[in-house]
Formats: sequence, structure tokens, C-alpha cells
Amino acid sequence: MDVGGTLYALRMQRGLSQRELARRCGVANGTISLIESNAINPSVGLLRQIVNSLPMNLSEFFAFEHNEERKLFYRASELREIGGRGISYRQIGTNLNGRALQILNEVYAPRTDTGKTMLRHTGEEGGVIISGEIEVTVGDQREILGPGDAYYFDSNLPHRFRNIGTEPCHIVSAATPPSF
Repeated sequence: MDVGGTLYALRMQRGLSQRELARRCGVANGTISLIESNAINPSVGLLRQIVNSLPMNLSEFFAFEHNEERKLFYRASELREIGGRGISYRQIGTNLNGRALQILNEVYAPRTDTGKTMLRHTGEEGGVIISGEIEVTVGDQREILGPGDAYYFDSNLPHRFRNIGTEPCHIVSAATPPSF
């Protein structure tokens, strides 16, 4: 996906300058410029911060200009990649507008995480670890989970995921409402 082009189109659609968007989301306007030119790939946390200031959520961002019928079945090749920086988030469906649930097939490369900034958003999320190990921090609680283990929490609580192992960690997760 052309993250920079999508951000540019959405910013223009809303009549915002790079400086105004940067002010709204609390980053340097040079950062917006670098993202829009695809010179840098923003972390999930940074992209969420920018997209929230448009205002929209990440699933709306990735679905921008995409129309999809309400499919019932999806082949592996049809899952939409919405991750980056060592973390693969493969989403079932491309347009989650009007949907109540978001399902992801996640793979964390060894020694990757969701970023130093704890994530926080409306809703609930849960998942099952398929393979590998993941350190999940929710609020002041931290646990290392392995195959067959699971998590389920209120997404308003600050949270973070970190693969502390030497093997990829595979998770199947769900969140409601779609927020990613």
C-alpha cells in the first residue's frame, strides 16, 4: 500500500496543510512530509496518532478508496497486509466500515514490538498465540505467552506487544470495534 499517497490524499481532502496536520497530531511537519513522500515508513503507533487526528481510525485509513462486497470467505492471498517494521498484520477484508469486528493474522519477527508508546484505543481485543512467544503488557501487568495461550482485555488500557524470542510469533487476534 502507498501509505504516503493515502495520507496525502486524505490530508488534501480535508484541506489541511502539512504544518496543520503535524500540529494536530503533535509531530514535526517534516515527519509528515517524509511519510507522504514514502521516504520513511511510520511505526504503527505513529501512524495511528496521525490518522486519529484526521479524524479516522486505521482500518478506515487502509480502506480509503476501496470498495469491497460483503464477502463470506477469504483465501490467504486475499488477506490485506496493514503492518510494517517487522510486524505483519494480515486483516480479513479490506473495508471494515460498518463492521463491528476486526480479525487479524499477526506475525511478529524476532525482537520486534509495537513501539515504545503504549497503544490505547476504544474497544476490546483478544487473541490466541499459535507459535512462538510474545510478551504482552496491559497496564502494569506483563506476561509472556506461548502456543495455546491467549489474552483478552479492554483496549482502553495502555498495552504493548513484544516478541522477546528468537523465532517469529504468530497470533490470531480480534478487536471490536475495528480500530487498526
